[in-house]
Amino acid sequence: MTLQTTNGAIAVTRFGLGARPGELDAASVEPQGWLKAQITPSGGEQPQGPLPTGRAAFAAYTTALQDFRQIKRDTSVAAPPGGVMKDGAPDDLKARRKALLAPIRDGVRDEIVARTRLATTTAQPFRERWTLFWANHFTVSAAKPKAAMLAGPFEREAIRPHVFGRFETLLVASSTHPGMLMYLDQARSTGPDSLAGTRRDAGLNENLAREILELHTVGPDSGYTQADVIEFARALTGYSIGVDRDGGDQAGLALFRPNLHEPGARTVLGRTCPAGGSEQARAILADLATNPHTADHLARKLAIHFVADDPPPALVARLREAWTDSRGDLSTVALALVEAPDAWTPQPAKFKRPYELLVSSYRAMGAIPADGDREVIAPLTQMGDRPFTAPQPDGWSEQASDWAAPDAVVKRLDWASGLSTALASAAPSPMQVADAALGDRLTAPVRTAIARAETRPEALTLLFMSPEFQRR
Repeated sequence: MTLQTTNGAIAVTRFGLGARPGELDAASVEPQGWLKAQITPSGGEQPQGPLPTGRAAFAAYTTALQDFRQIKRDTSVAAPPGGVMKDGAPDDLKARRKALLAPIRDGVRDEIVARTRLATTTAQPFRERWTLFWANHFTVSAAKPKAAMLAGPFEREAIRPHVFGRFETLLVASSTHPGMLMYLDQARSTGPDSLAGTRRDAGLNENLAREILELHTVGPDSGYTQADVIEFARALTGYSIGVDRDGGDQAGLALFRPNLHEPGARTVLGRTCPAGGSEQARAILADLATNPHTADHLARKLAIHFVADDPPPALVARLREAWTDSRGDLSTVALALVEAPDAWTPQPAKFKRPYELLVSSYRAMGAIPADGDREVIAPLTQMGDRPFTAPQPDGWSEQASDWAAPDAVVKRLDWASGLSTALASAAPSPMQVADAALGDRLTAPVRTAIARAETRPEALTLLFMSPEFQRR
């Protein structure tokens, strides 16, 4: 065992997504260099498949919604006194609505499968893990039905292209994409004193402003107040989504509507931005992107994701310094993470989420999920980690305590046993799989347990459920 091979194992398991056959050998030649080569100006890789653009997904949802409303109008028949509803019965409407929205649900399913297949096959797993961190940070969840059709396009259009660029660019792209505008109810937020606000009963929505401050930038410990939220929400008014009446070239795209924008200067976190249209919110976003509290918040969050639930203070300080010195250049921050000694501690401290477990298991077997519904959607739903469905805007939890409850571990065991049975006959020997996946991280007790297993499926199940494989 050498430091080089130990660091190779850390590179593929902690920074990557779990080793595919032969990957551990390649990473062990120069572990840091292997990771640094994956930091690319082009951003994250894109999932492959006939996946719709955000505009196309929004158009499909709009059409389905219009069709449902028309069906509801056509079949709205009042029940006579003491009688029974006929064609307009609620159950009938629900069934028709379900049929109309089936393409939207299928679209989310296709996004999940395509993204998972990318993760199980990519030769640049650090690049993908880094991308998935930012996708979780800027969550748009299909758990909110009206945002479902845009969750996948949001990740592909607003997140993946910018993950190694400037944080300001990523922040603006995510904050103004139709997916985020829909998810956080920004599209109809109206300034009370705007042209539209004085003509109709429309209100200010604070959701996007609050989440940008609390989750995406300065964080809850920065000292922002409710007054800052309201002021920022006023600055964001006008950011909306184009519809057909705006013209075919605007439908489904982010659109600034001046008639919704609250006039006047805005002061957020002590900084005053003069009156203006779309430029006002952009200026506030630029200030937030370089705010020292944002550097603090994001440095700690990155350290938690990659290294430990309670990360080393020296690592957080190093990432914060890289962030501040580069004014939020994410390539620089990624390099600082890879070069930080505290990121290479031998003891694995992070407990894999179910998605990470599934991906790393397929990678260890050199396999690709073939049946998207049975091999991806069903198990991730069962284990509570279905992509694009985080229950809250803060995304999926990073804490082991949220994933290691006894019933959750039982579900992992059931899944691992099923996968091992399905793939055992086509795989190399379980010991070969274990060595190729974990290298120097494979301990003697687990090696012995695998060697003594009575069947290949049992040996693989022992590997996948071992502490070494469950942690990274």
